[in-house]
Amino acid sequence: MISIQDILSVLGDVTYKGNDQIKIIKLVQIDELKNGNELAWCSETNIEKLLTLNYGTVICSVNTFDSYFKPEMNYILCEDPRRAFKIVLELFFIDEKIKYSISSSCKISSSAQISKNVYIGENCIIEDKVVIGDDCFISHNTIIHKGTVIGNNVKIGSNNTIGGVGFGYVKEKDDSYSFIHHVGNVEIQDNVEIGNNNCIDRAVLGSTLICKNVKIDNLVHIAHGVTVGENSLLIANSMI
Repeated sequence: MISIQDILSVLGDVTYKGNDQIKIIKLVQIDELKNGNELAWCSETNIEKLLTLNYGTVICSVNTFDSYFKPEMNYILCEDPRRAFKIVLELFFIDEKIKYSISSSCKISSSAQISKNVYIGENCIIEDKVVIGDDCFISHNTIIHKGTVIGNNVKIGSNNTIGGVGFGYVKEKDDSYSFIHHVGNVEIQDNVEIGNNNCIDRAVLGSTLICKNVKIDNLVHIAHGVTVGENSLLIANSMI
């Protein structure tokens, strides 16, 4: 159980309205808030749901609180409820720690360079001259092709293909198509997060570049030679 005072202490500039002696036992969706010891958060789009609640504690916006106040409820009021909920979730309700290890089922080239605190899951393939920085996480069945450079604190999900050839052809005089060899690579900079079942192709020349702090959802295709700028979000089924 987590005291409300402990929660408030990590959230910083927030206002609390309610019983300051309660303890939180679990986090729930706002529709499931039925117990005085449960905590949920409320977005602006769900603000009307505050009227339906009779129990528990809600993290909600300070700007919309007055119209929905109920004396039997507890409210943590802040500028960004989603971010506040994230902090509480990660500090008090997530106990999973990454155990850095490399699975014995992986195939890793002797010329690959792998730094410290790296996790590589089952059945991954790390090809020649791949560079993987510190504190990286690569989940199961992912292939990192030749020459890919991965920075620090990069998280890559399952079933990804990174650094494979792109779709590039020349039309010949007889109307047939011949493949253009891709001799570039993929560079993934620090703090990038990549979901599952994505394909990032290496460049024909130079690098396909995923810049710092980019977050990529599932089922995304990034073609050869693309640059994705810093702090971009790529949503599922994007094709670039």
